[in-house]
Amino acid sequence: MDNRPIGIMDSGLGGLSVIRIVNQQLPHEKLIFVGDQGHFPYGTRTQQDVCQLALNIACFFKRQNVKMMIVACNTATAAALPTLQKEMPFPVIGMIVPGVKGALQQKHHQSVGVIGTASTIESHAYEHELHRQDRSVQVVEKAAQPLVPIVEHGQTGTEQAYQTVDEQLKIFDQQPIQTLILGCTHFPFLADEIQQKLGYQVVLVDPAKEAVNAAKEWLTQHDALNDTEMMPQSRLYSTGDVEILKAGAKKWLSNQNYTCAHLEL
Repeated sequence: MDNRPIGIMDSGLGGLSVIRIVNQQLPHEKLIFVGDQGHFPYGTRTQQDVCQLALNIACFFKRQNVKMMIVACNTATAAALPTLQKEMPFPVIGMIVPGVKGALQQKHHQSVGVIGTASTIESHAYEHELHRQDRSVQVVEKAAQPLVPIVEHGQTGTEQAYQTVDEQLKIFDQQPIQTLILGCTHFPFLADEIQQKLGYQVVLVDPAKEAVNAAKEWLTQHDALNDTEMMPQSRLYSTGDVEILKAGAKKWLSNQNYTCAHLEL
């Protein structure tokens, strides 16, 4: 048993989609979340810049004595995961390998689409990992950066959200796919809009679900689960406007036990 918290980071509010899953799968765990809105968005920054930002947050988690870190950001996973795993004394789990695992587990995965930030798509991290595991998979990648601010600004479910999704995912009209990896933790909050655009025959894969499964598996194998209390209080931090974090948490983490505060790094 290990009662220390789990650290979760993202460039903004997308990581709240990961917290939702952690709360469902690991309801006894204490969480510390950092949404780096002061440096948002990561998707248009250089890989070196994103790596340093992720390291700064990891060092904060180290000072908070976390037992594990989940990089709830595909951009940061692509840019920084090997460095974080090398530099930090705790296990660090990213989004990309779990996301690929989830896609290849689907019955129909001969053609897989990947949407993400500009940086994630430019790194071809998902394409490389898909082909590493199955060279026969046809991969269609699309940077969909404009979807991120839709979530950050609380505009999911609006006409603008549907229009933006339609514009960003037009490539799949000409290059149909069977499975789509939501390669940004903001995108699960647009699942309804994306599903309506692509049709319900296309399976949407949320890498966060597989990442949380990997975290649960590691904690179980190492006898590091916290089983002392149900739904302990989590601490949510924003390096930017904490009111935006509060609004997102209220919308997507209903009935959860948490506090919100500003964090200077």
